Amino acid sequence: MRVLGALFSLLCLTSLLSEPAWAEKRVALVIGISKYQSVPRLINPARDAEAMSALFKKAGFEVVESGRDYGISDLRKSIRLFSETSRDADISVVYYAGHGIEVDGTNYLVPADARLESDFDVEDETISLDRVLKALDGAKRLKLVILDACRDNPFSKTMKRSVSTRSIGRGLAKIEPAMSDTLVAYAAKAGAVASDGDGKNSPFAAALVKYIAEPGLDLRLAFGRVRDDVLKSTGYKQEPFVYGSLGGETVALVPQVSKPADPDAVARTDYELAAQIGTREAWDSFLAVHRSGLYAELARAQTAKLTAAEQTRTKADEARREAEAQAARKTDEFRRQLEEQTAQQTSEAKQKISEQAKKELEEARVQVAEQAKKQLEGAKRQLETARLEAEAARRQVEEAKRQAVADAQKQVEQAKREAVTEREKLAALSPSQNATGNAAAPAAPQMDAADIARLLQAHLKRVGCNPGNVDGSWDNASKAALEQFNKNAQTRLNVQVASLDALDSVRGRTDRVCPLVCKKGQRADGERCVQIGCESGYVLNSSGACEKKPEPAAKPQTATRREPAAPDPAPRRAGSAAGGGKCFSFGGKTYCE
Repeated sequence: MRVLGALFSLLCLTSLLSEPAWAEKRVALVIGISKYQSVPRLINPARDAEAMSALFKKAGFEVVESGRDYGISDLRKSIRLFSETSRDADISVVYYAGHGIEVDGTNYLVPADARLESDFDVEDETISLDRVLKALDGAKRLKLVILDACRDNPFSKTMKRSVSTRSIGRGLAKIEPAMSDTLVAYAAKAGAVASDGDGKNSPFAAALVKYIAEPGLDLRLAFGRVRDDVLKSTGYKQEPFVYGSLGGETVALVPQVSKPADPDAVARTDYELAAQIGTREAWDSFLAVHRSGLYAELARAQTAKLTAAEQTRTKADEARREAEAQAARKTDEFRRQLEEQTAQQTSEAKQKISEQAKKELEEARVQVAEQAKKQLEGAKRQLETARLEAEAARRQVEEAKRQAVADAQKQVEQAKREAVTEREKLAALSPSQNATGNAAAPAAPQMDAADIARLLQAHLKRVGCNPGNVDGSWDNASKAALEQFNKNAQTRLNVQVASLDALDSVRGRTDRVCPLVCKKGQRADGERCVQIGCESGYVLNSSGACEKKPEPAAKPQTATRREPAAPDPAPRRAGSAAGGGKCFSFGGKTYCE
């Protein structure tokens, strides 16, 4: 009981020490501009922004600010306010879908009301990418800007150039972020043009939704999968690109979700230990620690089975003892009657002198002896019937124990399958539930080596390979028992350690594996050793077998001169096998006075 209680306390302490330690603040700003006033409208940016906003909310971001079709004033204001939000955040993300242009190597985001009649208007009517990056400067672990804005510049044909040497590029220019822990992701690499897409979302946005919020997936791997997906969907015409660098630790937008622990793991382990032992004391120890729940009810059912089997065995033992006592009484009575009748007939025979009287006396003696023999044989049959009933009761008790172990194992496996199904249901919860404070419980700890050794010793003892003490100490006796199991079960298990492979192999055997070995003078009777008994006229020899009792040597009839015999150094006892004494047979055994 103390061992089970200590194991339960250890598992509880492990659970308390395994609480999740992450509680990051993650914020996002999502902007989509489709309704441009001076150039043709774009179809997908608004829908792409909606998809990304829903993705960040589902991923458990604490703040998700979303804007549509901003003019220059609203765009500046939203970026300024978001810089305050990012100041104490761990992860800060800006997603922008719309037009972006590059002028003299600088990238700009174009709001809905931009006219850009001249290249001189760029600083007044757009927002530079550098300003967006400065808004994320306060984030601690990750600063991420995602630009789905590498579309062809619609203002290039109408925009006047104030300086002839001023360049207006196609797509966006390459960038090298000056801040650490910063990534800038383009829908297409620098100088290339991205497709707005013919479907519900742009190819870049569709791939982002698919990969970047996968729990525990590092962003570098996530953007690698986004790149492969976009290349494949665009016929290798568009290749997304990521600029910047991160450190050596895994950086994921959504933390890894821990698998929920089995709440009944401790009870199930203790239940399996008690089931392998299978005694009333083991079940009582289990119920002293686990008073309620599924496994407590199963343990009570196993205790009830053992009680019923023990009651049946007690009744059978009582019947056997009564039959043996009755047979003994009848044997004594028959012997007394035989002696009385023999004495009476002998006395009567002395009074008769004729041969006819002697003949009648002999016939009477034979008749009495036959009658006594028949009655004695009847008593022997009754005794054998009682012995068979007692043996059947013993086998019933053993079968009840084996059935209890088998039932316990089936119930444990069923509980395991139900626990796995429950864990799969819990693991299917959305990431947002885990990120908002409902932290998943840790996985249950595995059994240590002592528990594995103790279970393996219990199973070896059950299949007849005696390991000595069932105490979890893998000593030489335990190794010898496992070696004996290998020999008889034709297995090649490593005997030096108590392994799970060995436990599974031995536990799978339902019948005896190692043969029953009896001492000299005993024989195997089912699952136990009994003393060998010989019939009347036979004795047990030194090899443990019955042989016929030797006849005493006849005395010589001729008169011979005897020399004085030397004193016997070891006088024989009266009534020994060679010195005579009255003997009689009962129950297949010979007894001498």
